[in-house]
Amino acid sequence: MRTHYCGEVTETLLGQTVTVAGWVHRRRDHGGVIFIDLRDREGLVQVVVNPDTPEIFEKAEHLRVECVLKITGLVRERPEGTINPNMKTGQIEILAQDLDVLSMAEPIPFQLDDKNISEEVRLKYRYIDLRRDEMQDTMMLRYKVTRSMRRYLDDNGFIDMETPILTKSTPEGARDYLVPSRTHQNKFFALPQSPQLFKQLLMMSGFDRYYQITRCFRDEDLRADRQPEFTQLDIETSFLDENGVMALMEGLTKTIFKEGIGVEFNEDFPRMPYAEAIRRFGIDRPDLRIPLELVDVADLLQDIEFKVFAGPAKDPKGRVAALKVPGGAKLTRKEIDEYTKFVGIYGAKGLAYIKVNDLSAGLDGLQSPIVKFFPDQVMEIMQRVEAKDGDIVFFGADKAKVVNEALGALRVKIGEDLNMLTQKWAPVWVVDFPMFEEDEKTARMTAIHHPFTQPKATTEEILNHKNPEQMLSRAYDLVINGIEVGGGSERIHDTNMQAAVFKLLGISDEEAEDKFGFLLEALKYGCPPHAGMAFGLDRLVMLMADRESIRDVIAFPKTQSAACPLTEAPGTVSNDQLKELGLRFRKGLEQA
Repeated sequence: MRTHYCGEVTETLLGQTVTVAGWVHRRRDHGGVIFIDLRDREGLVQVVVNPDTPEIFEKAEHLRVECVLKITGLVRERPEGTINPNMKTGQIEILAQDLDVLSMAEPIPFQLDDKNISEEVRLKYRYIDLRRDEMQDTMMLRYKVTRSMRRYLDDNGFIDMETPILTKSTPEGARDYLVPSRTHQNKFFALPQSPQLFKQLLMMSGFDRYYQITRCFRDEDLRADRQPEFTQLDIETSFLDENGVMALMEGLTKTIFKEGIGVEFNEDFPRMPYAEAIRRFGIDRPDLRIPLELVDVADLLQDIEFKVFAGPAKDPKGRVAALKVPGGAKLTRKEIDEYTKFVGIYGAKGLAYIKVNDLSAGLDGLQSPIVKFFPDQVMEIMQRVEAKDGDIVFFGADKAKVVNEALGALRVKIGEDLNMLTQKWAPVWVVDFPMFEEDEKTARMTAIHHPFTQPKATTEEILNHKNPEQMLSRAYDLVINGIEVGGGSERIHDTNMQAAVFKLLGISDEEAEDKFGFLLEALKYGCPPHAGMAFGLDRLVMLMADRESIRDVIAFPKTQSAACPLTEAPGTVSNDQLKELGLRFRKGLEQA
């Protein structure tokens, strides 16, 4: 139907007859000559329709934007003064010799260049929204990234294998999406939150290196970087430890950034222990582009009478930390109040601060309502945080979790608000994660990553450990610009070790057998040491495309309420369909 894409018709085709097809991007009538900008996925080309071809001209007169055309014509130079150097096809135009209207278009709900369209409307008419240049570019970038992933992994001996979508419910994190079975009444499949157990089974099956670009499902509350269905690059290897996996995955990351957006990382990615990340940045996914750090000051404030600081300073689970912002003394009271509201989102009860106007003047050079409560310690705190004239120092004092989350988020917000980013890209491996943490609601220990992660301990140490929350794991996350783009770990490959971890987590033998019996059985028959990783493809492309939401990098995403405005899913089903499944509506919710 065509000889070339619109964006491929350049001066190299001068004097040739070509056939192109696409959408009318723009139509202009200049003194009896009609100009059509025809668009396809590769770009735009200008088509000229002269009145001396009356049949073609009449068709062109009745066109509107987004009509679909096929045009055959002669490639010629644009007249002097009309060349567009910013367009790939800007030196030529096509003189139309034949024009077929393949599809007329009604007036579209919004113009493609309109930047103020609500997301609800964009998603309802997603097929139109996807025609916009930025969405075309983003989807093409996503394709380039997955192509690079496959090529790199294929070249490194990985095998692309599929795992089941209908599987068994083993809820250990987010809620499962459940699928009722018609052939097994009163039983349910679950959509996988990840292929974790199956990829471990593939290692036990001898395939050595596996990968899959796969859909995963989690029935959880949504945020800008979350979707009920998402895509991840899933990877598993045999006979490689955590260092081997990280080396391979670092090579993969460098490859996709270079081939996808032309960014080269010439240095090895730094590694940072989890405990250091929390101490310095309050979060396990630090944005290292921002040159601000949290500084502990609890040891200086334990004996003061100001209980707001002294209480958390004495509490083993508390924290008192300072965040110095160079040049921050210029912040207005209104701006500080806004930051106070911001940290309140994370549970902070307030935001204390000290403005440093003149350090040489001692206490008189400090502006703050809290200085009077611990005058003997203030200058030592200023020295510890290395404060200078013109700085502001913020304080967090509460349970460590609250302080970390509040000041960690404040650090990023201030860094962005004050344009403090020191570089474009800042990757880091976060390693040495704790293996376990206590669930505050149930007081039970839970696995921070998942219960199949290899601890940095022996089976005996796990069974006899009195402080399991201090135990580390062989887990690792890759963080870029404060966004976790992937994570993985070495896996448990010994039945006794796996049983010990289950026991520490309070999972009985009966529960373990019910949920993971097939895995425990497989471990008995020769399991190689193995490790793996998964990349969140949507989140990674969002980062590379500089978009704020993963909905902008998914062709047909859901809204924040997990709905699809385009198809109006989720939708209703008939009573007959439910009857086949052995289900019925709750009283009062019946439908035809």
